[in-house]
Amino acid sequence: MTKPDQAHTALITGASTGIGRELAFLFAKDGFDLVLVSRNKGTLEKLVGELPPPQGKQHRTLAMDLSVPGEAERLYRATEAEGVRIDVLVNNAGYGAYGAFHEVSLKNTMNMVELNVNALTALTWLFLEPMIGRKYGRIMNVASVAAFSPGPYMAAYFATKAYVLSLTESLAFELRDTGVAVSALCPGPTKTEFGNRASRVGSRQYIGGNYHSMSAKKVARIGYRALMNGKPVCLPGVPNKFMANLGRFFPRSLVRFAVGTYLKRRMK
Repeated sequence: MTKPDQAHTALITGASTGIGRELAFLFAKDGFDLVLVSRNKGTLEKLVGELPPPQGKQHRTLAMDLSVPGEAERLYRATEAEGVRIDVLVNNAGYGAYGAFHEVSLKNTMNMVELNVNALTALTWLFLEPMIGRKYGRIMNVASVAAFSPGPYMAAYFATKAYVLSLTESLAFELRDTGVAVSALCPGPTKTEFGNRASRVGSRQYIGGNYHSMSAKKVARIGYRALMNGKPVCLPGVPNKFMANLGRFFPRSLVRFAVGTYLKRRMK
């Protein structure tokens, strides 16, 4: 599939840092106008100043907290009100909470589910039908290698990413003859602010650091290529491919034990 001849626009959530930021540079370099969404308006505006200039009308920024119920619909209405046609949707915003399930506050857990699952689902549903009507579109849902196994001490986070992966794979099959491609990017440990935010919202401090982490730039580049090529699932890096396939070679009870032991040891 090729891009439309007219100006094309990519909407990226969680665009101010990490993988979202790096994806913004890749899309801008390829000639996309951008709609950049994050909670931090100042960081978004600074990012726009660093990006290659738009080839269509302009790069736009929207400061929104998608963990708040109803914000996904408001985001969609904002693009409709401005007459912005979204050709590519990147659902990158998300976070995790470290700690035993009962030790993480209910508020933090439900905010995480709202962002990682509900907002992603709503945005995918809202922007998908217009893409199908135009017979062109791309949707990237950022999942995680965590989607492939249970995750004791990050139970709800792992569960949200399993949902994202399952939804994306199902949609990729449903949409195979529509001109719309859907891809799940499943990174492993990545040098982003994810660990810092997880520490703040969780009940304990995460000490994972950047050991064996890929750079956000490398993850974004691999994911971008997979998305534009219509690949349903993208697992950057050989170690992450191995981790994702542990369940094929070992009993789930052993996988649970290994993941739970690892995560518990990474916290204090």
